[in-house]
Amino acid sequence: MEVKIIEEKGFSYIEQGEGEPLIVLHGLFGALSNFRGVFDYFSKRFKVIIPIMPLYTMPIIDTNVKNLSRYLADFMDFKKIDKAHLLGNSLGGHVALVYASKYLDRVKSLILTGSSGLYENTLGGSFPKRGNYEFVKEKVAVTFYDPKHATKELVDECFDIVNDKGKTVRIISLAKSAIRHNMASEIPKMDVPTCLIWGKNDTITPPDVAEEFHELFPDSDLSWIDECGHAAMMEHPEEFNKLLDDWFKKRFPPAA
Repeated sequence: MEVKIIEEKGFSYIEQGEGEPLIVLHGLFGALSNFRGVFDYFSKRFKVIIPIMPLYTMPIIDTNVKNLSRYLADFMDFKKIDKAHLLGNSLGGHVALVYASKYLDRVKSLILTGSSGLYENTLGGSFPKRGNYEFVKEKVAVTFYDPKHATKELVDECFDIVNDKGKTVRIISLAKSAIRHNMASEIPKMDVPTCLIWGKNDTITPPDVAEEFHELFPDSDLSWIDECGHAAMMEHPEEFNKLLDDWFKKRFPPAA
């Protein structure tokens, strides 16, 4: 992604476009490049902002979903954003949910894809083994319906992370906190327009998770993408963008 990372007051982020803020929240192994299609497409209508979450820099004892939501609150205060659309994939969706449970008046809409918060089968049930490149490659591949999306660049990035002891400990801490922090009792109170876009072949947050989200939210729409795993915005970027664009046009029609 050919965009300059902005670093200010302890925050790192990228942004592009004008209009209402659309904040994109990445997951545990989420690189900025995962959202290239979303960033370029929606910056024609929104100010798209992707904060780089401090997954590997928080003290280990504080590395949990709750504190990531506090980081989001601090970031929005820093950017003087009163209200935003929040789009989250995987752990990023969970962060958006925790934030919404505390600051619903600052959330214009929620867009979740492959979100944790109810259930997730993290990395296929086991953590990638350090030093075993093929094992890491195999675990990255289960993220997708089509393993061709587990590019060498993506596998290399994951391999580097799991071979860094400090990062590994923090990822395990975040994964455990996500499992502990179930949002089922809080979601029915989140009465904001919610868009759920899910891969029909997601094995990490399976389709029945999307159905449960849809039942629990007071005001949600659920769309499916066929032959798609856990990262719909990467595996089928054009279809993902069209579904989300159509939803925005329906729920938030552009001013005439």
